[in-house]
Amino acid sequence: MHKLESILEDFRAGEKELSDVMEFLKKLPFEDLSFARVDHHRRLRRGFPEVIYGEGKTPEQIVRIIQAMEAVGTNVLVTRVCEERAEKILTDVPGMVYHPVAKLLSLQQEFSPWLSEGTIQVICAGSSDVPVAEEAAITCEFMGNRVERFFDVGVAGLHRLLGIFDQMQQATVHVVVAGMEGALPSVVAGLVKGPVIAVPTSVGYGASFGGIAALLGMLNSCAPGVSVVNIDNGFGAGYLAGIINLQSASGRNSTAPVRQPSGG
Repeated sequence: MHKLESILEDFRAGEKELSDVMEFLKKLPFEDLSFARVDHHRRLRRGFPEVIYGEGKTPEQIVRIIQAMEAVGTNVLVTRVCEERAEKILTDVPGMVYHPVAKLLSLQQEFSPWLSEGTIQVICAGSSDVPVAEEAAITCEFMGNRVERFFDVGVAGLHRLLGIFDQMQQATVHVVVAGMEGALPSVVAGLVKGPVIAVPTSVGYGASFGGIAALLGMLNSCAPGVSVVNIDNGFGAGYLAGIINLQSASGRNSTAPVRQPSGG
């Protein structure tokens, strides 16, 4: 955590008192806001800070959690925030960025290098699946990953997917998003060597049962190397893809030059 390192360096240089260090450290495990216990230690344990799930929280609650995380210098990602609530939050938190398609809010305070030379590809079947795909893509990018997007390449027009066959071979991991019958992850897994994270969406007519048909189809995939997250869980898929990419980078012991992300 950059801020912790900075405080300790200042203490060693005699620029901060021990009381300042102790005041910071006492909040490091978690901070009790009465309605939430903010896990400040997660950045040290897992390499990425706690993410705020926006649904079910008021704008005021979300702002208080953001401000607690902002105070210790970590990056902040908030999922599932509608535009109306986002406008209220943006008023109270300068520098925060809203991603309307993915319904994400982000605040970037620490700028980290790319995790590796590896690339995560986010592939979705149809345009209706884009919001979930964007949630996955932005999550990956926010974690410090290179991301390539390939949208509207579903199995109803298989030539569209085959048209990006060469590009697909270059990715470390693939996040594949699909509704309806959810066939796309199986097809992709049969064409690439890397792991495939399948994301069923709630897109589809009545018998899709709000994404259950796609979920069951993906769970029953005949292609090896497919893992499945919950319905519409783009964030979960993006986070998992980021971890896989990080582990792949550790295995290769290969890192790319430091980059400076723009915005959020």
